[in-house]
Amino acid sequence: MKKKELTIKVTEEEFELLEAIRNYNRSYPDGYPQLIWFAQELFDNMLRQPYE
Repeated sequence: MKKKELTIKVTEEEFELLEAIRNYNRSYPDGYPQLIWFAQELFDNMLRQPYE
């Protein structure tokens, strides 16, 4: 199945989260503890503050 490519506007924080997730997926299982922690931290920080 071919993956569909989309173009959307994202904030710098959203882009950083997407890149962290991609980096985690590329490195699994070798980089697992540090990268999953980093992505989770970015995600949590985005949820804690009022999102505009």
